[in-house]
Amino acid sequence: MKLAKTPHCRHQIYSDSSASSQIFPSKLSVLYLKLPFHQLMDSEQRRKRKRSLRASPSPHSHCGFSARSLILCLSFIFLLLLLHRFPIGTASFRPVVIVSTLSRLSSSTSNSIRDYVSSRLLLPLRVEDRVLFPDHVLLMVSHINDRSEVLECVYCKDIGVEAANKLIVRPVLSVDELDELRWVARCPLPPQNYSAEVNLRRPPRKESIVDGDEWLRKVHPTVHSWEMMAYAAALDRDSAVVFVKGLNLRPDRESDPRQFSCHFGTGDWERGGRFALTTRAFSAAQEVIRCSLPRSIRMNPSKAHGIRVTVGLNSHFHANARASNHVLVPSVAKMLSPKSYNSYKHKKNQRKYQLCVCTMVWNQASSLREWIMYHAWLGVERWFIYDNNSDDRTKEVIQELELEDYNVTRHTWPWIKTQEAGFSHCALRARDECNWVGFMDVDEFFYFPFPTHRRGSNKLIFRGQNSLRTLVANFSSTTIGEIRTACHSYGPSGLNSLPPQGVTVGYTCRLQSPERHKSIVRPDVLDRTLLNVVHHFRLRKGFKYLNLPQSTAVINHYKYQVWEAFRAKFFRRVATYVADWQEKENEGSKDRAPGLGTEAIEPPKWPLQFCEVWDTGLRDFVLANLADPTTGLLPWERSLL
Repeated sequence: MKLAKTPHCRHQIYSDSSASSQIFPSKLSVLYLKLPFHQLMDSEQRRKRKRSLRASPSPHSHCGFSARSLILCLSFIFLLLLLHRFPIGTASFRPVVIVSTLSRLSSSTSNSIRDYVSSRLLLPLRVEDRVLFPDHVLLMVSHINDRSEVLECVYCKDIGVEAANKLIVRPVLSVDELDELRWVARCPLPPQNYSAEVNLRRPPRKESIVDGDEWLRKVHPTVHSWEMMAYAAALDRDSAVVFVKGLNLRPDRESDPRQFSCHFGTGDWERGGRFALTTRAFSAAQEVIRCSLPRSIRMNPSKAHGIRVTVGLNSHFHANARASNHVLVPSVAKMLSPKSYNSYKHKKNQRKYQLCVCTMVWNQASSLREWIMYHAWLGVERWFIYDNNSDDRTKEVIQELELEDYNVTRHTWPWIKTQEAGFSHCALRARDECNWVGFMDVDEFFYFPFPTHRRGSNKLIFRGQNSLRTLVANFSSTTIGEIRTACHSYGPSGLNSLPPQGVTVGYTCRLQSPERHKSIVRPDVLDRTLLNVVHHFRLRKGFKYLNLPQSTAVINHYKYQVWEAFRAKFFRRVATYVADWQEKENEGSKDRAPGLGTEAIEPPKWPLQFCEVWDTGLRDFVLANLADPTTGLLPWERSLL
């Protein structure tokens, strides 16, 4: 194994990551462990033994147990004893593991040996990319066992700084699976005079500490700035969709695609791969660039799996592009094959879900159960939750809902202030599964406010269970591609603490006039740009949207909750083109709270603000239809018992 030194750290780092993927060049399939005393027989003895085995058949060959098999079995017994004597991870035992198929042994024996080795050996941490965000460093890593694995962030001194106390270790903020190719780990920003080239390590066991630096793994040293980079990609039939930060394209309008091109990587990227295939962009809007696929990928889409892709800015439009025809945007975006990209295990002739919902969340664990259970009662069949770096119980709550047969999928989306792009990504992902997809936040609840007449009867009835799914199904065979519903914004309603029965029951006072609207769309009729402004999408020609009358349906938006919940909005807004509330920009916008400044300081009489109309309609509806008739508990309350 080759050792290399980095310019920033004087400690040694294992840099040869290929050892674990080599094939041992022997005709015998073996497990080879490189030990300080691995020369058990000299080369001449091994050659003689091999010739004798090849020349004379074993006297026991007619029993199906050859001398070769006997030697192979004895070798494995010896190796297992050796593993027991010298546990992996100690300073005296530093293995390079090479595993191949054991064709001479039964599958059960092979699996047991492989399982034993896997339980004792952790794959090395390979940091492929680093992205510097305003408040953390994101590390893209291969070979993490699971998100519960304990990891540490290791920081090195910058160039030219004294080497005293050269290493600082901090606990990792979070670990999550990005896709089937990579994991992501979030580390705190480096201390002053320390490099952003953060590494990861597993905490070394006390008995194995000789040189703690040996635990570091470093493959790709580049630190990308979040100000400009390609961060995600999707394979969409005969085109590639690339999501790019920093193009500064204008919101809510299409841009000239001629200024962009797509570039597809080839070879082993971690060993100097390059962008060798180029195609032209044919649509561009906001952060989404769509290009045709190279012919080789178009003919065989499975070749796209794992390919890195980026966007080029053509020299005609870019002043700094003098040496070549284009300037390439730094990229961490990788393509996935169609089967990998679509997480839905779609079977032939299996119907699509009639109604799905997509949302993006940050630390909304306390709201998810009520929001999902309520809308499931209205007929939502499938949820796509894009998790934007939550550090509360969001993962656990979603897992609990899955165990309760709610069809919820959590998708890691670590890219800050990219809600529009995230919704475009979700629209692609949901298209093959869903006829209709609603785009709402977890503090927004669809509601049919008024009773209706049953046909042929004067009796008044409320819209009942699955009524929202029934509504959208009525428009599936029409030219309606989007259903828009007005939002009523609710205030704290006199409360000083979180309502124990949930927002639908606790908040009952709102502003009189509606603010904004939210949409339910048909993903198969969206414009190829996937252009959206969070509230609605652009549709293909020939399709139109429908504004539902407020007498038919509204969305109760519990926007201004008790201060304990509301102040979280000051942390960061998720939309790309909406200023954070700490910034003195667009202070009169409807995206802000009227009269609220740029600091998270509770204003006087906050519980009484934003209260113009007392509206208990949804509260009464929920208590009448969803509460347990015996206990009076709501479904999301029972889960807390």
